[in-house]
Amino acid sequence: MDYRNRHVVVTGGTGELGTAVVGALLDAGAVCHVPFRNEAQARHFSHRDSQHVSLVELGDLTDEAAVTGFYGGLDKLWASIHIAGGFAFAPIAQSGKDVLTGQLETNLVSAYLCCRAAVAACLRAGAGGRIVNVAARHALEPRLAANLTAYAAAKAGVAALTVALGEEVAKDGILVNAVAPSIIDTPGNRKSMPKADFTAWPKVDEVAATILFLASPENRITRGAVVPVYGKF
Repeated sequence: MDYRNRHVVVTGGTGELGTAVVGALLDAGAVCHVPFRNEAQARHFSHRDSQHVSLVELGDLTDEAAVTGFYGGLDKLWASIHIAGGFAFAPIAQSGKDVLTGQLETNLVSAYLCCRAAVAACLRAGAGGRIVNVAARHALEPRLAANLTAYAAAKAGVAALTVALGEEVAKDGILVNAVAPSIIDTPGNRKSMPKADFTAWPKVDEVAATILFLASPENRITRGAVVPVYGKF
């Protein structure tokens, strides 16, 4: 895939999946804009010294003014990939309004604001574009989401946002899609589920490869899709 001279935003780009996505984008020739929340994230980001990476301290992706300002400074945006999000595991009896609103803010509101600002930036650039969100398997299969009701509801919102927006902006040449991972094979997930079959989990680079295609100019027809990336799990 050829991303030469294409500018791409990756939220959550300093995390494990985000780092893999940024690395793959750099290999394909992209210029990456990576907002980060705090200095610790930026300091440990393995691609921070790349001349094709712009690290920007943004803070809160639910701050509409901050998100709008960040995207407003991008004149040549091609794609925006929204990996930033959060996770909450607890039965509903232990999940009050604060848990629900927290999941909605972290997952749905952040994706919505970034989508909105990315559409405006792509329209300014005038060359179409791509948006990729990250939903979850629980958004597509909520029966699996016992004790994850707040998280599942928020990610279902991300899936609905993707499908609706994909229809809205297709006429402008902006293709909007999402991936829906199951449990990604990361050190943190292995630690929290030490008895699981890790070989069945999708690998970080495999999920990144799917995201990379959806955000690429080679993707000419896929829009409004929430693509399962379950591995064998």
